[in-house]
Amino acid sequence: MLNRPLPLLLTTGGLLGLNFPLGKLAGAAGITPLFWSLLMSAGAGLVLALALWALRDRLPWDRQHLRYYLVTGAVSNALPNLLVFSAMPHLGAGFTSIYLAFSPILTLLLHSILQGRWPSLLGAAGIALGFAGALVIVLSKGGVDSPGGAPVLWLALAFLIPLLLACGNVYRTLAWPAGTSGLALAAGTNLGAAAVLAVLSLLWTGSLSVTAVQAVPGLLLAQIAITAAMFAVFFRLQRVGGPVYLSQIGYVAAAVGLGTGTFVLGEHYGLLTWLGAVVVAVGVLMTTREQQAAGK
Repeated sequence: MLNRPLPLLLTTGGLLGLNFPLGKLAGAAGITPLFWSLLMSAGAGLVLALALWALRDRLPWDRQHLRYYLVTGAVSNALPNLLVFSAMPHLGAGFTSIYLAFSPILTLLLHSILQGRWPSLLGAAGIALGFAGALVIVLSKGGVDSPGGAPVLWLALAFLIPLLLACGNVYRTLAWPAGTSGLALAAGTNLGAAAVLAVLSLLWTGSLSVTAVQAVPGLLLAQIAITAAMFAVFFRLQRVGGPVYLSQIGYVAAAVGLGTGTFVLGEHYGLLTWLGAVVVAVGVLMTTREQQAAGK
C-alpha cells in the first residue's frame, strides 16, 4: 500500500473528507474556525512529532526546513482549513467540500506551466472529467439548505480553497528538502500551520482561550487523530504520486463530504449531485490508469 498510489489516494481523501462533519460539529459547539484550525494543527503536529521520536527519526530545524514548514503550513493547511470551517456555516458541510474537487485542474495547470510539459491525453481527460463532475455538483447546488441563498461573498471566497491547495501541491514537490522523510515534513507542516494560526488568533482575538473546547474533548481528539493520520499518508502520496495525482484527494474528499453530509448531518442532495459524484469517480479511475501506465 505504501507504494501504490490508488490506496494512498483513497485513504488520504477519505480522511480529509471527515474534516467537514467534524468541523461543522465544532462550529455548532461554539468553537471559532480559527481556534479549531489551530488546535487540530497543533495536536496533529505533536502526535506526528512523537511518532518521529518513536521511530528514531528527527525533525530538522534549519532555515530551509523552517521556511518549508511555514510556507506549506500556511498555504496547504492553515488558510484552507480556516476558509473551510468559516464557509461551512453559510454553505453547509457537504457543499463546502465540493470546492476541493476544483483543486486537481488548478494543480495540473500550475504544474504544467512550471514544468513546461503536459500530462498524457488519458491523464488530462481523467482530470477534466473529474472537474466536470464537480462542476455539475456545484451547479446543481446539491439541494443543501438552499445554498443558492447563501451570501455571494462566501460562494466567492470558497474558491480560494482549491487555489491555495493547488499552490501547496506544487510547492511541496518543488521545495521538498532532500533527504527528509515525509513523516518529518508532515509533523513540521502541522506545527508551522499551528504557529501561523496562533499568531492570527492573537492578533484577531488577543487570546488563546480553550474554554469552549472543554465541552467537546472527544470531538477534538477525533479531529487530531484523523488529521495526524491523514498527513502521515498525505506526504507519502505526494512522493509516490506527484502533485497532480495527489490533488485528486479533493475528488475523494468531496465524495466523503457529500456522504457524511447526507447520512450524518442530515443534509440533502439532488440527483444531479450524485450523478456528478459518479462522473468524478470515473475521472479518478482514468487518471489512476494513466499513473500506472507511466510507471509511477
